[in-house]
This record gives sequence, structure tokens and C-alpha cells, in this order.
Amino acid sequence: MENTSELTEIVTQASRQSPTREALRHLWRHSSGKAGIIILGLLILIAIFAPVIAPYDPTQLLKTEIRRDTPCIHLLGCPAEREQHLFGIDGNSRDLFSRVIFGSRLSLQVGVTTMAFAIVIGTLIGAVSAYAGGWLDNILMRTMDVLMAFPSLLLAIAIVSILGTGLINALLAIGIVSIPRFARLVRSTVLTVKDLEFVQASRAMGASGMHILFKRILPNAVTPLIVQGTLGIATAILDAAALSFLGLGAEPPRPEWGLMLGEEKNSIFSAPHLVIFPGIAIMFTVLGFNLLGDGLRDILDPRLTRAGK
Repeated sequence: MENTSELTEIVTQASRQSPTREALRHLWRHSSGKAGIIILGLLILIAIFAPVIAPYDPTQLLKTEIRRDTPCIHLLGCPAEREQHLFGIDGNSRDLFSRVIFGSRLSLQVGVTTMAFAIVIGTLIGAVSAYAGGWLDNILMRTMDVLMAFPSLLLAIAIVSILGTGLINALLAIGIVSIPRFARLVRSTVLTVKDLEFVQASRAMGASGMHILFKRILPNAVTPLIVQGTLGIATAILDAAALSFLGLGAEPPRPEWGLMLGEEKNSIFSAPHLVIFPGIAIMFTVLGFNLLGDGLRDILDPRLTRAGK
């Protein structure tokens, strides 16, 4: 009886541990994944509480004619009669610290929005292509091959040049150039799964093609999509910053990190802090998503045997 009760307790505890909870537990133990969670957690908190953290309106001009002033911190010897500007003042007399803080909101929106668009469209294209096969598969995949033949940033610049400058068009361009990688990823997964026994059993029981595709096959593509999507957010943030740096993305006075770099690129030697702080913000954001994606890949991909770094 004691053995039976112990066995029942073990089964009960195992049933309480959902796959998601188990994956999160392993992710927290993974060194890269844990670092990515901490960095992105801080970034999300900063984005949420930006109005509380930022001392000034990021788009409003300060009541001073001083431009490109160095950082002023009272604890480090800044005169008490001067207003405190942690990151200094930019070339338009705006507080740089407030602009960097609010820029976290825009960067997260850019990354998540573009990757959500690319994942949805890419998943539909890849799933339909693999499941239908034949001439439709050839047409869709050759189109993806053409898109992948161009460097992603150059293709995004060409699309924005056609659609017109602006943040929305930049996001659309980044999403379009990201579609092929998700389409090919989903296609390979569908081709692997569609001939397995459980899919054939559903087909033999009379299940419709849509039911088999979306209820039986596509759930097996969720894991690689999560990993690729996390890494893709970092790429999207970099591409959006590059487009804004070139004047094709966000427009002034929006607090976007790439735009800040573009506005002050000529002051890199006279006022280097104006490009250092936005650059560091971009670096840590991209690093956080890359570390998280690396941890998710090691944990969710069964082909990888290493449990962590």
C-alpha cells in the first residue's frame, strides 16, 4: 500500500508540471536564457514605466538654448543650480535620457509587430505550399527564393523607397523580407509531419484537409517558430534602426534609437555621448533577444544534447 501511495504521489506531481512550466524551469537554469530573461525583463519594465522614469517629455524642447551638452549628474559633481540631465542634451535641446527611455517602447513594438506579421504570413505560405505540393508549391517557394536572394536590408530599403518613407512602411518592409525564413521553416516541418502515422490516422477517419493541417500538423511547428521568432525580433530591431538612421523609418521627433543615431552622426567626435547611449540601448536589446533565443533553441530543440552553457 505504501508503494502504491508513493507511486500515486509521483504521478500526481508529474501531472502538475505542464510542458510550458518545465520549459521555463529549464530556461531559467540555462545561463544564456537566464541572462536574456533578465535583460528583456528590465527592458519591458522600463518601457511600461517610461512616463515615471523619464524626467522630461521626449519630444518637447527644453527651456534652454544649450545644445549637445554633456551629461550632468549632481552626485558626480554637476553644479546644483543646473538641471540634471543624465545623458545630456541633444542637438535639438531635448533630454537624451528621456528619449532613450521612451525609445524602448518603440523598439519593442517594432520587433514584436514585424515578427508577428512575418510569422502569420510565412506560416500560411509554408503550410499551404507543403501540404498542397505540385505547381502551387513550386510557385510559392520560387517566390520565396527570389526574396531571399536579396540582402534583407537592401530589399527593405527598396520596398520603403517604393511605398514611401515612414515608420509604418518601414515595419511593413521589414516584415516582408522576414517572411521567407518562416515560410521555409514551416514548409520543412509540414513535409516531415504530414506522412506520419497520426496524420494518416486522422485522414483515414475522414478529417478535412484544413483540420489536419491546422490541428494536427502545424502544432508541431510551434517550437521552431518560437525560437526563430525570438531571434528575428533582434534582427527586426536592428533593421528598423538602420532604416531610421538612413532617414527611411521613424520621423522626427519620435524617440527612436536609430533616428537618434542618424540625427547626431556628425557629432560623434564633438559630442560622442549622443550616439553612445542610443547605441548601447540597441546593443543590449538585441543581445537580450539573442541570448533568449539561444536558450530557447537549446531547450526546445530535441536534436541538441547540451543542456546549457
